[in-house]
Amino acid sequence: MEWIKNNLDRTFLLRFALMVIMIMHGVISFVEMSVIDFGEALADVFGFGVMGIPTAILVKSIHVLTIPALLLNKYLKPLAMLNIIIFIMGIILIHWKHGWYVVGGGSEGIEFNFLLIFSFATFIFPNGLVDSKS
Repeated sequence: MEWIKNNLDRTFLLRFALMVIMIMHGVISFVEMSVIDFGEALADVFGFGVMGIPTAILVKSIHVLTIPALLLNKYLKPLAMLNIIIFIMGIILIHWKHGWYVVGGGSEGIEFNFLLIFSFATFIFPNGLVDSKS
């Protein structure tokens, strides 16, 4: 009963949705080994050199580590900060030049990362930006 009370709280639906996204974003890239392609792109296109593949593995590992944290409602602030940094870098390196839209008015744009950044920010600021009780 205590586990249910602590984990199925008001943030559960958001945590569940983010968990599914992190599974698809992180786990699948290791299963398919597309993490290597990602690392090679970081190395060749973005100038990461020999650090391209290790950086890609680190990024995807952070996504994978986020999955149990979201499920168990633990360590969300530090992992949210790391994921936000990753998503901001994704915007800067990849998505910005494609515009806003992921589909429709364009493709590979920033809108999905924008939503993920603010979704993860809710764990950093669980009471909002201003304390409404003061």
